[in-house]
Amino acid sequence: MQKIVVFQQNGSGKTKIEGINRFGANRFSVETYDIDEPLPPVIDDASSYLPKTIDADIVLDYLTHRDLSEDLSLLCEKLNIPVIASGRKITAGKVLCPRTCCTLPKHKELGDYGRDFGAPDIEVVLDNDIITEIKVLRGAPCGATWNAARKIKNMPVKDALTRFGLEVQFFCSANPAGWDPLWGKSPVHVAADIHSAVLKAYLKKLEKH
Repeated sequence: MQKIVVFQQNGSGKTKIEGINRFGANRFSVETYDIDEPLPPVIDDASSYLPKTIDADIVLDYLTHRDLSEDLSLLCEKLNIPVIASGRKITAGKVLCPRTCCTLPKHKELGDYGRDFGAPDIEVVLDNDIITEIKVLRGAPCGATWNAARKIKNMPVKDALTRFGLEVQFFCSANPAGWDPLWGKSPVHVAADIHSAVLKAYLKKLEKH
């Protein structure tokens, strides 16, 4: 069982923890390290807020204070623990910062987590242009991929191509106000586009067979 430690502030990692526990097939042990007290705008040394050591295979950083994240990344680098900080721009240490949870590519060092969670991977079964089955092989840790897939089952392909992305937006827990000038979109829209593109690509593959 892979041990994951989630660092969060005021429940900021709640939906991801729930998704990992629900869709992780009991392969993960998830612990949380909560920092809920009010914090100053600038923290020169975050050691008083962070543990001295961490016992984990992977650390998921859902902290909202950049200074905490920077020092957490340095600590994990020292302990040789991979860190994922989705939607963040952390430059200290060796941290993976995908734009959203569902844009994380596969990384060998992430083990089972990297195989189960990140950029979506699906399989679809069709019957006369109706999606009769959709299997999620890899999806967003918040559970949006699995929840959206359930919504488009038994739906005509032409409707599902639009609906899949919309359903992902409904279930996505990213901050819709987090507009990125480089992408020109919020992370919620990025998540929707990625899922729609994966479904479209798989259906095109089916057409060739």
